[in-house]
Amino acid sequence: MNKATKFSELQAERLKFKPELPEILKKGAGFIQAIKGKATSSIADQEKVKDIFPNTYGLPSITFKKGKNALTTKKAIKVGVVLSGGQAPGGHNVIAGLFDGLKKANKKNALIGFLGGPLGILENKFKVITEENLKSYRNTGGFDFIQSGRTKIETPEQFLATKNNCEKNKIDALVVIGGDDSNTNAALIAEYAKKENLPMSVIGVPKTIDGDLKNKFIETSFGFDTATKIYSELVGNICRDVNSAQKYWHFVRLMGRSASHITLEVAFKTQSNITLIGEEVLETKMTLAKIVKNITDIIISRSKAGKNFGVALIPEGLIEFIPEMKELISALNDTLVQNAETIEKLNSPQEKKDFVCSKLPSNLAELMKSLPDVIAFQLMLDRDPHGNVQVSLIETEKLLVEMVRKKLTEFQKENKFDGKFLPITHFFGYEGRCGIPSNFDAVYTYSLGYNAAVLALNGFTGYLSSVRKLTKPSKQWECGGVPLTMMMNIEKRHGKEKPVIQKALVDLKGKLFKEFVKKRDIWAKSESYVFPGPIQFFGPAEVTNITTKTLCYESSGK
Repeated sequence: MNKATKFSELQAERLKFKPELPEILKKGAGFIQAIKGKATSSIADQEKVKDIFPNTYGLPSITFKKGKNALTTKKAIKVGVVLSGGQAPGGHNVIAGLFDGLKKANKKNALIGFLGGPLGILENKFKVITEENLKSYRNTGGFDFIQSGRTKIETPEQFLATKNNCEKNKIDALVVIGGDDSNTNAALIAEYAKKENLPMSVIGVPKTIDGDLKNKFIETSFGFDTATKIYSELVGNICRDVNSAQKYWHFVRLMGRSASHITLEVAFKTQSNITLIGEEVLETKMTLAKIVKNITDIIISRSKAGKNFGVALIPEGLIEFIPEMKELISALNDTLVQNAETIEKLNSPQEKKDFVCSKLPSNLAELMKSLPDVIAFQLMLDRDPHGNVQVSLIETEKLLVEMVRKKLTEFQKENKFDGKFLPITHFFGYEGRCGIPSNFDAVYTYSLGYNAAVLALNGFTGYLSSVRKLTKPSKQWECGGVPLTMMMNIEKRHGKEKPVIQKALVDLKGKLFKEFVKKRDIWAKSESYVFPGPIQFFGPAEVTNITTKTLCYESSGK
């Protein structure tokens, strides 16, 4: 931030917040010993993953214990940090924790931030991070300190540029702050560095508001806590509005491309009438028609009770969980890649749709033709850099509204429905990505960054910064590292098999989902809405330090 930047009263107060580190980290890397566990293997496709990562596969998990470690303090090192992928609340505190952890070990340690994401590495664009230019970003949202980007380092030329620029800048360690795709990229860079005998360690930090980057060592990704609180405030406001006017149905699509964690968490925080969980749709092979019927049944039931209003929550990635739509999207991915040049030359969306339908199997072509044009056209949009359909641009909530409206109109003609259906649609996505981090996320991200510094100072490479036991007070959190290859499986991307960190989906056998199943019928019939309000930064711990239902249920018993 430049000298002209104006701070709000809240921003000024948040700059004073001091995150409390886990006890193990407080004295710095010089007083931390790294204990190696057993060798690990990938979560699936072991032989294929091992073939791709011959130099970094099978690394042991790392746990930090108290004990002197002079090797981490004697030699000064230089670390590069990069923000990769979409924004998430707390990214600046990861950098702050990394900076403080390095300086605590040796004041001569240096940190540079590559600008604009991984592209900054390739173009050798960076800024030297100092206490002076970092201090006004502590405890703030956004990634604007060094910006982010979605460039993927994957070609031989890009790997060579990465090597050359890191050697030129005498980088001893590279810290990649990102989600599953970004940390997969970190693993590939770590493998390349090993193969090329580049003396540079690579450490990842788990970031994504979607909440799908986790396992027993990574209990949650940072930003999930803050984002779900922001969305819950907005949905809670809508619940109060709907209960006041009692005449509208609000269909709210929530961010979360490949998992429904955000939607499930917001459901618990607000107790909305209808909540769709993509993983359940996939598991039960629910068709689009069945989903519409389930929604329509609840609307009719409430209408008979004189309640022509309600709130429905829809995960952003729902369309990819519907088996018939999932099959269509997979076929579209291949068709669009294989016929890219021909499609590019076609003038209108309708021409493109007709051409694509001619290349699809007959059953999928019929499904494509049956969709409203606006949805069909959205399904043909360009993929993101990782080859995924851009589900944030597919207005699933509007598709459901139109299909529900059509079904209710049919029922009205058959005298099965005499109520009113006045729908309003919303998409809450970007509103949650750059919020001021909650107390939990501010402390968690600072700890993740500091922990990454300790991993780097020990020379570990191919690891993800891991801070665990998160439902306990922060001073009791456990720290260490988990090998990136341990989280890998093989997936098809751009028509080719690629190593990817496996996404953690909603566990339909887990405590959280089972509790949801017990309560959703009650929520459907009643107005048991909860109004969580804005994030609380100050006040009693019962309010300020409360974390997500997801983490509480998933961590119980650990």
